[in-house]
Amino acid sequence: MTEPSQATQEALSYTSYLGLDEVLNAQRLRSDEHDELLFIVIHQVYELWFKQILHEAAFLQANLEQGNTAHSIRTLRRILTILKVAVAQIDVLETMTPSQFTSFRARLDASSGFQSAQFRELEAVLGRRDERVFAHYPEDGEQRKRIAEAMARPSLFDSFLAYLKVSGYAVECDRDVTRPVEPSPALQAILLDVYSDDGGPSVVAECLVDLDEGMQEWRYRHVKMVERTIGDKTGTGGSSGATYLRTTLFQPMFPDLWAVRSRL
Repeated sequence: MTEPSQATQEALSYTSYLGLDEVLNAQRLRSDEHDELLFIVIHQVYELWFKQILHEAAFLQANLEQGNTAHSIRTLRRILTILKVAVAQIDVLETMTPSQFTSFRARLDASSGFQSAQFRELEAVLGRRDERVFAHYPEDGEQRKRIAEAMARPSLFDSFLAYLKVSGYAVECDRDVTRPVEPSPALQAILLDVYSDDGGPSVVAECLVDLDEGMQEWRYRHVKMVERTIGDKTGTGGSSGATYLRTTLFQPMFPDLWAVRSRL
């Protein structure tokens, strides 16, 4: 008679299901400073939220391309809610004063938020096409591969165009998906019809505007947090810190959805 495996002998618990032993021991402090734990926890939580948003975005794109309005709206609203939570976490990080951050900053060595591969992948999913981001990742690395793959496949906006086509609008879906989205007067004319019809596609369009605005809010809050913490000093890992981050402000991911508003 076969003996039951150890896995079947042990009942699943809250701790084992969530992998809490691994999660709660993943904070490896490099100093004795009180505030370093907060810094690590906040950024680890960010990475978990980025993972979830990427998971939801893949589901969203599949539903858009299938013309599934209800699932698309629900998924967009979930992503928006997660993004609001992520932005709100900056309030917690800002409870740390500049001197408290400085007390352990030197221990970060070359590590930098610019190296967040998941955020770069998310940017690519949303339509960013900028090979300069590869500078932070080795050529044969898995992180670089994931970002490159995201840049090579249709972005969320491309999936939205496919959704409009499935929904009966005369949208051209043959653009080069490896290029950034550029404003299109022809598409804006179609979007005027979408908004005029005031149906499911117009709700999806507005949710995408909310997402675009949410990402811009994230960037703005991130810039102000960096300015508040280190001013215009060079960022960790030799990055240009707030100077670079300011250049990312007010750059919409879905320019046609903003341009059409002056024509409604």
